[in-house]
Amino acid sequence: MNTEDIADALEITAKLQELHGENPFKVRALSGAAYKLSKTRMDLRGKSQNEIEQIEGVGKGIAAKIIELLSTGTTEEFEELKNKTPLGVIEMLGVKGLGPKKVRQLWKELNVESLGELLYACHENRLVDLKGFGIKTQESVQKNIEFKQSNSGKIHFARAEKEVLQMVKNLKQNISFIENISATGEVRRKCDIITKIEIIASTNEIEEVKVILTEQLGFIEDEEIENTFVYGNEGCPTIIYLCAPENFYKELFETTGSSEFIEQFLETEIETPESEEEIFESQGLQFIEPELRESSSIIKIAKENKIPKLIEYSNLKGILHNHSTYSDGMNTLQEMAEYCKELGFEYFGICDHSQTAVYAEGLKPEKVLLQQKEIDKLNKQLAPFKIFKGIESDILNDGRLDYEEDILKTFDFVVASVHSNLKMDEEKATHRLLKAIENPYTTILGHPTGRLLLAREGYPLNHKKIIDACAANGVIIELNAHPYRLDIDWSWIPYCIEKGVKISINPDAHQKEGLKDMCYGVYSARKGMLDTKNCFNALSLEEIEKYFNSRKK
Repeated sequence: MNTEDIADALEITAKLQELHGENPFKVRALSGAAYKLSKTRMDLRGKSQNEIEQIEGVGKGIAAKIIELLSTGTTEEFEELKNKTPLGVIEMLGVKGLGPKKVRQLWKELNVESLGELLYACHENRLVDLKGFGIKTQESVQKNIEFKQSNSGKIHFARAEKEVLQMVKNLKQNISFIENISATGEVRRKCDIITKIEIIASTNEIEEVKVILTEQLGFIEDEEIENTFVYGNEGCPTIIYLCAPENFYKELFETTGSSEFIEQFLETEIETPESEEEIFESQGLQFIEPELRESSSIIKIAKENKIPKLIEYSNLKGILHNHSTYSDGMNTLQEMAEYCKELGFEYFGICDHSQTAVYAEGLKPEKVLLQQKEIDKLNKQLAPFKIFKGIESDILNDGRLDYEEDILKTFDFVVASVHSNLKMDEEKATHRLLKAIENPYTTILGHPTGRLLLAREGYPLNHKKIIDACAANGVIIELNAHPYRLDIDWSWIPYCIEKGVKISINPDAHQKEGLKDMCYGVYSARKGMLDTKNCFNALSLEEIEKYFNSRKK
């Protein structure tokens, strides 16, 4: 089990404890540890119980549970709780907005024991009269169930990428007949959400490879599409396409693009191209990177030779919007900054949570000043590398920033984000963000819609109004690189560029390994045709320091 799996296991155990009325202190401790672990990419495998106990928020008892999870994949306590809970009730605990207490009510008072029964109960208005529910809660529950069901079988790109890399490696090692092999489809286009994992492989021994795939690896041959094999595991399916070596690039091209893109692309006259570049050249088109092959509209842009040179990871000079142990991070400020420097960057921006974010140990004014003193000290030690003094300021319900002006003016930059009261209509959400954008201390608008991919829909926004306001007020928009956010959505990047609004690719890192999430932000930015000149943190240390100073003046 990886750390994410362990955090999920602890969280569901805590929910089951609460569902069955166990000690609330025990529930809070377990839930708090799960939250801490969910923020980290720390690899717990191979660590001793004593080492795990050193993690903040993880005591002796919880560390023992983690060791049990690492060795058996479950815990005795979880199995006991699971055995006395209907499976459908456990699924109900995964519905956004339904805590264990509400689920217990539905289970015990309405005899609802599955998502299907709960959805039916919503349609019959049976939740309205329950204490603590009402019409709005019922509507929210129904919407969240439908959202959960619509995302069934989908996975985040970050997970799909790891699975594909491992599978490609295994296939190359175990099947000597394979000549060329590559990820294709949604994974090659680096889509935020993956509905199927696709791989294409070429071989002169198709029949021999078929036998290995079906008899040894458990794939099933597709009866309708020749030389196509599906691993029909639960959730996101894996598909392997086989072809002759001379057809590899033609079939790689045809399986990479979306159906809309491929349908609008003129049939290539080259039967056996030796590269994808040759296919585009045959049509007189500028090469279209795989990430851009979503819409057919890109073909017209390529015909006019107007695709810019897309941003690359190596173009990034610094990493902004990061957290430390001052708030809810797992590593100290010094550890985060030194690791950023070790990765080859010129600067690091710390943006711990502001005081209103009590759940994340947000910084009171005195703690802000304490952190800033440490930054001054570290900057002398780490020069010419620089730590910038930032904060992730909550956008309050009325659009104001967290902190009074005497604290706001001490920061080099401010990332303004919404973390509370997320159930807003478009008018409310847009007005709230507009007020924050118009605040002269706002430097960057953080994760604009608040979405969590596959878990929570973002609040609705008038994106054009928000982007126009950022342009008018000189505010940068964040592309949050965490693979569960990727917010702002890449589809709005072209409009940002048109309006002269720069994009800052930020990892929202809560632990050292989280800094590496920058790659996912780059993938998403490339889908939106972001280039170096429109990427804020492609600026050098000297350039970004000059920008921050000019904003402060």
